[in-house]
Amino acid sequence: MEPLYQYAWLIPVLPLLGAALVGIGLISFNTATNNLRQVCSTFLVSLLGASTVLAFALLWSQLQGHAPYTHIIEWAAAGDFRLTMGYTIDHLAAVMLAIVTTVAFLVMIYTDGYMAHDPGYVRFYAYLSLFSSSMLGLVICPNLIQVYIFWELVGMCSYLLIGFWYDRKPAADACQKAFVTNRVGDFGLLLGMLGIYWATNTFDFGLMGERLEHAVETGSLSMGLATFLGVLVFLGPVAKSAQFPLHVWLPDAMEGPTPISALIHAATMVAAGVFLVARMYPVFEGFPTVMNIIAFTGCFTAFLGATIALTQNDIKKGLAYSTISQLGYMVMAMGVGAYSAGLFHLMTHAYFKAMLFLCSGSVIHGMEAVVGHDPILAQDMRLMGGLRKYMPVTSACFLIGTLAICGIPPFAGFWSKDEILSNAFAANPMLWLVGWLTAGMTAFYMFRMYFMTFEGKFRGNDNTIQNSLLAEANGPQFAFGPGAMNPEELAHSHDHGHSHDPHESPITMTLPLMLLAVPSILIGFVGTPFNNIFEVFVHAPGESLKQVQEHLAEFDLTEFLIMAGSSVGIALVGITIAYLMYLAGKIDPAAIAKQYQSLYNFSKNKWYLDDINEVLFVQGSRRLARQVMEVDYRVVDGAVNLTGLVTLVTGEGLKYLENGRAQFYALIVFVAVLGFVVFSGITG
Repeated sequence: MEPLYQYAWLIPVLPLLGAALVGIGLISFNTATNNLRQVCSTFLVSLLGASTVLAFALLWSQLQGHAPYTHIIEWAAAGDFRLTMGYTIDHLAAVMLAIVTTVAFLVMIYTDGYMAHDPGYVRFYAYLSLFSSSMLGLVICPNLIQVYIFWELVGMCSYLLIGFWYDRKPAADACQKAFVTNRVGDFGLLLGMLGIYWATNTFDFGLMGERLEHAVETGSLSMGLATFLGVLVFLGPVAKSAQFPLHVWLPDAMEGPTPISALIHAATMVAAGVFLVARMYPVFEGFPTVMNIIAFTGCFTAFLGATIALTQNDIKKGLAYSTISQLGYMVMAMGVGAYSAGLFHLMTHAYFKAMLFLCSGSVIHGMEAVVGHDPILAQDMRLMGGLRKYMPVTSACFLIGTLAICGIPPFAGFWSKDEILSNAFAANPMLWLVGWLTAGMTAFYMFRMYFMTFEGKFRGNDNTIQNSLLAEANGPQFAFGPGAMNPEELAHSHDHGHSHDPHESPITMTLPLMLLAVPSILIGFVGTPFNNIFEVFVHAPGESLKQVQEHLAEFDLTEFLIMAGSSVGIALVGITIAYLMYLAGKIDPAAIAKQYQSLYNFSKNKWYLDDINEVLFVQGSRRLARQVMEVDYRVVDGAVNLTGLVTLVTGEGLKYLENGRAQFYALIVFVAVLGFVVFSGITG
């Protein structure tokens, strides 16, 4: 099996090669390359498919007990400084390679149907391939400096893909917001990374933790400074994995095409943050304060995302806040020391969340046939309803994903989320309580989405609802101001649909949904507490297999039934309330919203965090820029202009003295001497 490991570098290089070749074609022969759209997409999908085969071969080899493999070359050297590059294949890398390649491969197949009529079809495929390559490269990095390189490549690709429809202002704003927000976290990561290198003289993951702990023990580094460096490094995952307060970019990332929403939210960008926390676990685990910060940040983020998702009406925005909440669970698990539980939820979540996002894209694709390509109408669940009749495959897959994320047994999310909650309860019951309440809210808002979208009566042809949504999005004067159109005219002015009813998506879109439904149901069985294959395979660094087996041998069935029963119970309560509100009609959601208006507005306005950021950072930075410009104009430019004026005036004066007449110069000398004599006489 050694040759397989020697060629593992091909996994990220193959999609990179494809993106480079197609990109060169787009730059050099744009029209011809765009005319070969099917050839280009087939070429890129085939290369990623080859990477997928290699990734699963490596995973199988690791499952068979092959030792971790690392290949290192010296990239640069100067004195004692050595910079190495290479790749490493261990249990964590093998699992992540399998997850990323699988999801990316299915997203690429799905893209053919979703972007079929888009003029940027080939460009989108090139970006997808580059994005996949960047994440795959990050997964196999053997040291922190190489991670940082691919970390920034992932950020660049997300910028290109979120702003893919850059001619739309919301998309252009969203990609800039994602870029700037992630730069905040990346700056912290860079400072922490350099600080740890200064303290340990290494970027190697295995050595950093040992040397940092030794430096603290010997007194050469204070515990406070070591903790501070750990927190700085954690800022990188806070931004990439959308943790509070740097989570604000992720919902806006929905402005990109749905395939990239699925890839960002499931297996690439947001997974990169959790992956880095896992890689840095040997560093973090030695510092309790850092671990507590990680745990409480994740816990609060999980709660925050769930409370905002309760009131979202845009189907993609609802799933986006759901992602923020689920990422919070993963980060909380890492913080309480449940290393394998966090990674297990990362794996299960990647499959069912990718499926949910692709299902939402299928729904939008079907809705656009009725309401046109206006996202205000095509993505709002208040215009949906009854789609199960028209889109049976999409609705069935969405239901499977909903049951999985709600933690209903035996679906995948039940096993991974229950393990996180059990570990949180053992570490800090307060963390468990917040996670438990969040599980109830998750069940409510996910079934709210399912009922509003797929059950009941189809509302897509209701012009009154369309008019109210457009008025809500553009302001009441848009619909009711002077010269405004009547409701029917207004709705039809935005109606570019060609059908009275929505339709099921083509096989290129539904096939990935069905394939992703399989792991969404079954993948959780590799991590059941009865036979936790996943924890045995992916155990924490520094933890021996014997310790893992001893831990698993302590399994208490009664404790499991109590913990699992409580989490399933709160989920069933959430499902029941959603049913009574949105399907049975026993509870009026509008009446509840009116009764608790302040709480409803607090949730719908996303805790006003975007407004706070707008005032503090956007408007604040603009005010600062204006003041700096004023200083530049009045002080800096003023000094320069004054110098120029003095030079001009003195030059103008001196030119009258330089007339070339000897008697005039003699007169000047005489006056100067006379002045000197008079001055000497007075002072003497």
